[in-house]
Amino acid sequence: MEQKKVAFYTLGCKLNFSETSTIARGFTEEGFSRVDFKEKADIYVINTCSVTENADKRFKSIVKQAQKNNPEAFVAAIGCYAQLKPEELADVNGVDLVLGATEKFKITDYLNDLSKNDFGEVHSCEIEEADFYVGSYSIGDRTRAFLKVQDGCDYKCTYCTIPLARGISRSDTMTNVLKNAAEISEQGIKEIVLTGVNIGDYGKGEFGNKKHEHTFLDLVTELDKVEGIERLRISSIEPNLLKNETIDLVSKSRAFVPHFHVPLQSGSNDILKKMKRRYMKELYVDRVAKIKEVMPHACIGVDVIVGFPGETDELFLETYNFLSELDISYLHVFTYSERDNTEAADMEGAVYKNVRAKRSKMLRGLSAKKRRAFYETQLNTNRTVLFEGENKEGYIHGFTENYVKVKTPWNPELVNTLHRVNLTEIDEDGMVRFNFLETVTV
Repeated sequence: MEQKKVAFYTLGCKLNFSETSTIARGFTEEGFSRVDFKEKADIYVINTCSVTENADKRFKSIVKQAQKNNPEAFVAAIGCYAQLKPEELADVNGVDLVLGATEKFKITDYLNDLSKNDFGEVHSCEIEEADFYVGSYSIGDRTRAFLKVQDGCDYKCTYCTIPLARGISRSDTMTNVLKNAAEISEQGIKEIVLTGVNIGDYGKGEFGNKKHEHTFLDLVTELDKVEGIERLRISSIEPNLLKNETIDLVSKSRAFVPHFHVPLQSGSNDILKKMKRRYMKELYVDRVAKIKEVMPHACIGVDVIVGFPGETDELFLETYNFLSELDISYLHVFTYSERDNTEAADMEGAVYKNVRAKRSKMLRGLSAKKRRAFYETQLNTNRTVLFEGENKEGYIHGFTENYVKVKTPWNPELVNTLHRVNLTEIDEDGMVRFNFLETVTV
């Protein structure tokens, strides 16, 4: 019998990538052959995201792409949007199966004869039932591995659908995280990025209840001891959960790199209160100051939302000026979009779409300035670069431990290797050139 082919498309965050990779390994174990999404496959699995309106819209075009590759293929939708709006996805022409938060990890159980359905079949739990943990990690897709350590969120931010899509906060056991980290290191992967919905909450739900045996600090302390991993990176951590002890540990760590991504969302305390964030901007200033005190060369990334209901011109400028003065390295800018079943969707003071777009453009411009200013502080310093696996227009790219993006002419020998370099100049495309500090054999 000819081996069936499966292809995957992942929308959204690093957590989704780690889960897609784990689900894909399940297919391989069942005898399927994995192919690229652009190729002809028998099954196309789309892992969806619900964070922005754009991710919703892209879903339809991805389904069309799958149908173009093979009109007879079986198309399955999984992930956050599939949990929130299963019927909506099932109505998209060409979709055969929609699986919610708990069902996605058992997808092969729902595949019968792979014949096309007249209507999309939905298997979606009540989100209260998403109370168990499924560990996952991504390997084979890129130079870094994404290691999931936590899922779900107990926070009630007024703009966010993630608790509705992923359920309560729950964690992997310490034993399993360390086992997965060891498995990744055995594959020759040099860098692991820790991922989850709210990783600073690690420990909660480790035993299927709210009992805490371990904390995030315990987790990073133990991971730092895993042999064979050259680099560990914390993906994103709430400012109120990023403790001084964790920052100090990273500063003295063997493997953790000086790179933090800390969501802010707004530089206005009025807006932070409306968002029901768990800190004020003064705490954020304190976190940045602490990181820079013990690691002056650290890279700090910031998430920020523009156009939240009630964000007047004055309040936006408060955010802009706050970020402008802060010693940070880059921004991830999100334009607020109304999401069903969130408090913010019913708030007064909606900001016009064109104003949201203008504010987003202003902050993206500020981000470019911040990144360049950070890169300039790194020139003439010695760093370690991990090189990526793609040939991009004759160049190979890589990242220093503190997340400076570098480039050099393509050399396949460099893929997935670490090298000491001296950063010399910023190229016209914004990437940094360097000199090798050791002989590289070609």
